[in-house]
Amino acid sequence: MTGESIDYESLVRSALRGVARAALARAAESGLPGDHHFYIAIRTGAPGVIVPKRLRDKFPNEMTIVLQHQFRDLEVTGDRFAVTLSFGGRSERISAPFAAIASFADPSAQFALRFEKPEEEADAADAAPAPAPAEEKEKEDGAESAAEEGGTVVAVDFGRGKRGRGR
Repeated sequence: MTGESIDYESLVRSALRGVARAALARAAESGLPGDHHFYIAIRTGAPGVIVPKRLRDKFPNEMTIVLQHQFRDLEVTGDRFAVTLSFGGRSERISAPFAAIASFADPSAQFALRFEKPEEEADAADAAPAPAPAEEKEKEDGAESAAEEGGTVVAVDFGRGKRGRGR
């Protein structure tokens, strides 16, 4: 194992995504208790994300979905989740791997997680156009609201370029 190192960044990212996975699994099994609701920002261009074309066209980089009162058929597997939501009166199925989640928040618990893009995605995103103002507003209303209310926001940034991986 000489010359190799443990990728702690990946381990921590996976563990934190496990929190979102566990919360969604509980909601799929038992519903959302009390005032709990989730804001989930999904990177729509990430590998494995399945969204209807009209939504991908409207949100080419990232979209935030809300799981509160009107969602159906929430399914959680080891590496992804899927849910049916209503968009403009039309039921649409969305499926995404947990690796495509940009943020996860439960404002009722004042809890939020924000995931930085993996290095290879971040490089491609630097060349992409900035999100539309509507997308930014959606993101601000979701995960950021927990921070403003003094809740728990967990963000892990290992500082790109400071890893000793010998690349």
